[in-house]
Amino acid sequence: MPKVIVMSELCKSCGLCIAACPKKILAVGSKANQKGYYPITVAEPEKCTGCALCGLMCPDVAIEVYKEASI
Repeated sequence: MPKVIVMSELCKSCGLCIAACPKKILAVGSKANQKGYYPITVAEPEKCTGCALCGLMCPDVAIEVYKEASI
C-alpha cells in the first residue's frame, strides 16, 4: 500500500497537490503550522494508488510518496 507523507512545516497549503490527485484523497488540514498555513492532510489514505502526482506538483517539495517494493 502506498504511503503519502506531507511535511507540514514546509507546506504552504497552495492546493496544487489537491488538484493533481486523481483519487481526491488530499484535503486542507485543520491545524496551522508554525508559519500560519494549514498543511495538506491525507484524508483517505486507503484510496492512494501511489501515482505521486501530488509530490510532483508540490512547489515546496513538501510531499513524499512511498510504495512497497515488489519481491
